[in-house]
Amino acid sequence: MTDILFLAFVFLIAGVLAVPIATRLGLGSVLGYLLAGIAISPIMTLFNVDVIAIQSFAEFGVVMMLFLVGIELEPKLLWKMRGQLFGLGGGQVALTAAAVAAGCMALGQPWTVALAIGLIMSLSSTAIVLQTLNEKGLMRSDGGEASFAVLLAQDIAVIPMLAFIPLLALPELMDLGAVAAAQGAEGPSAEGPMSLVEGLPAWQVALVNLAAIGFVILGGSLLTRPVFRFIALAQLRELFTATALMIVVGIALLMSLVGLSPALGAFLAGVVLANSEYRHELESDIEPFKGLLLGLFFMTVGASINFVLLFDQFFIILGLTVALIAIKAGVLLVLSLVFGVRGSDKWLLALGLAQAGEFAFVLLSFTVASAVVPPALSEQILLVVAMSMLLTPVLFIAYDKLIAPRFAEAQRDPDAIDRQSPIIIAGRGRVGGIVDRMLTSAGYAPTVIDFNSKQIDNLRKFGVQTYFGDATQPDLLNAAGIAEAKLLVVAIDDQDQINELVRYALKTYPNLHVLARAINREHVYQLWSIGCRDIVRETYDSSIRMGRSAFEALGYSRPKAQRMADAFNAMDRRAMVRVADAFDVNVPITENEAYIARVREILGPWQAELGKEMDAIANEPDRADDPDIAKPRKAAKMVEGEEIDPEERDPVNQGPRSG
Repeated sequence: MTDILFLAFVFLIAGVLAVPIATRLGLGSVLGYLLAGIAISPIMTLFNVDVIAIQSFAEFGVVMMLFLVGIELEPKLLWKMRGQLFGLGGGQVALTAAAVAAGCMALGQPWTVALAIGLIMSLSSTAIVLQTLNEKGLMRSDGGEASFAVLLAQDIAVIPMLAFIPLLALPELMDLGAVAAAQGAEGPSAEGPMSLVEGLPAWQVALVNLAAIGFVILGGSLLTRPVFRFIALAQLRELFTATALMIVVGIALLMSLVGLSPALGAFLAGVVLANSEYRHELESDIEPFKGLLLGLFFMTVGASINFVLLFDQFFIILGLTVALIAIKAGVLLVLSLVFGVRGSDKWLLALGLAQAGEFAFVLLSFTVASAVVPPALSEQILLVVAMSMLLTPVLFIAYDKLIAPRFAEAQRDPDAIDRQSPIIIAGRGRVGGIVDRMLTSAGYAPTVIDFNSKQIDNLRKFGVQTYFGDATQPDLLNAAGIAEAKLLVVAIDDQDQINELVRYALKTYPNLHVLARAINREHVYQLWSIGCRDIVRETYDSSIRMGRSAFEALGYSRPKAQRMADAFNAMDRRAMVRVADAFDVNVPITENEAYIARVREILGPWQAELGKEMDAIANEPDRADDPDIAKPRKAAKMVEGEEIDPEERDPVNQGPRSG
């Protein structure tokens, strides 16, 4: 017990001292943790701390990190990223593996060993890259999104790698392994870890691996929801965390029994739980542990460096590390051109993912145990992996100081907001632009913020004042005077950013009136659940107007067509309010049984009532004194159902000034 407490205390005090200093110096928390691990390495040697224990801590940190990465994934996101996922990510793994393997063969390694090393080195550090991108606010950039796609492709590629690597076993290494096992047969660990695939041929091992992965995906999808519903009956929040850990440990155990990585099992567990309605609560429960666990992993990387071997072969290890970084960066630069990653984003992608990853520690142990890579060579490779990870924060610093300034136009700083207004408009695109023009024409002077630099430059040519910046950033909102504002119009075009901004504004400024743009009907419910009560669907009003024009085209007068459109609008709004409380933001609409039942309940009566009202309006006699009845349609001059003279078109948007 004392040994465990001492080990924990050493890690904690090293992190507490090193990370603030590194952050203050602009080095980032990741480099701080790595340096902390290096600093405590002599202490561990002095007190004979078991290296295996350190590796266990490190692996558990990776396991939990990948669980959180998996739980943040959604099938829609994966499908949206499929091009970069399989093209950019898959291409990076294949080309890097081939290039590294060719280099190893040139240095005299057998092709099987070279290929195994190439596969291992093709992987990058998910922990370091995601942590750094989040700290620097670069996840939403094109380079950040491309980096995430590549990292995800690499994590998925581990599955076939673990099944394929045993096929590369060398007979001479297998013989050495058999001799070592015979010599240690009388030891307490002679039986080795439990395994369900021991003694099976390689092709059967691959089938068992695939079966285990299929069981995790299918079984987890069917069992997690009822399990958590049962746990919810106890109404004890800590049980949710315990249940999540139980599932993670159970799936990781299954992966270990079939010879796969526990970290891979945790990633799959996270993906399975991403579809659970309890996902957000699980994230909030586990999130506080995330930073500590990642920090623990980074420190173990620094502490596990074999300095004796490093000093003996310093220039060889350094040369191999630089060569690895150059190969991976070169491959990523070429692929970034093919897949349209431009400007500073391609350098962010190339330099950010140029290191080897934490999976290398797992795969190297696996290759040694599978008689693929000699133990002595694996020690050198481990140093190259650790050195490349240690240099990654330096590469990010080089990007910030040397590369990003060269692309300052694309990455320019937010504009200084020199005036404040009671009205703030976030987003000046198709929607926010019309709102801005309407309010300006009525004598108001809204403060408009937009993140599209080209759009802002074009607007300024016409004398339209718009500030460049990310409206979701609290500092920029404070500069715009949100604390004293009366109205915030959220008109940006990203659904997640809209939700984030609305949630922040309503929580921080409860007296502020928030008018939010909704992308679609489901988004209306999401904003409603957040607490927003002034929501406008971006295509709804224009669709109502198109429906009104369709009635006119069928022979109805303008007043009748308008009343019919108003009747539909009123009924649809009442129906949305009636089903709003059945919407669950954590459950897709097509899987929400309560929502489906409520819609089916009101759909029939709603259609019948609306049909009667439509018939009544259609059968009403037209008023002879209504000027719109005899008004001729001028199709050549119609814009969304409204008459407009060519001289009245807006010079910027080429549409009617009235919007």
